[in-house]
Amino acid sequence: MRAVLQRVRQAKVTVAAEVTGEIAHGWLVLLGVGPTDTRKSVDWLAEKVANLRAFDDTDGKMNLSVQDVSGSILVVSQFTLYGDCSKGRRPSFIGAAQPAIAEPLYEAFVTALKMLGVPVATGRFAADMQVALVNDGPVTFVLDSPA
Repeated sequence: MRAVLQRVRQAKVTVAAEVTGEIAHGWLVLLGVGPTDTRKSVDWLAEKVANLRAFDDTDGKMNLSVQDVSGSILVVSQFTLYGDCSKGRRPSFIGAAQPAIAEPLYEAFVTALKMLGVPVATGRFAADMQVALVNDGPVTFVLDSPA
């Protein structure tokens, strides 16, 4: 699994003029699923995202997790994270999992975060979404689950 984490002051996702998910401060997670990902990938990534110490403490040091700051997570599926732009001018997406594999793992990731006690909002899997956010920092990380 591949995730792009953006620390945000607020974020929301809209599908066909309907807000499907919205958070105040926390993480916006753009989530891609690869064809070899498993439930083990889900659990590893959820644990990492929930506990990554990248929020400022009282001394201004990145020392707190999203849970420590009572933040939330907005998860948006994004197969294009597995896009390969190395050849030609059109990206190839053969590195992304097919929807039949990706959707259950996306849902499992959302559930795993909730089980860890983090409030979670979502986009809509495979929908055309508009994502609005206010970056905080900006602080952005790219995480790949172990193979």
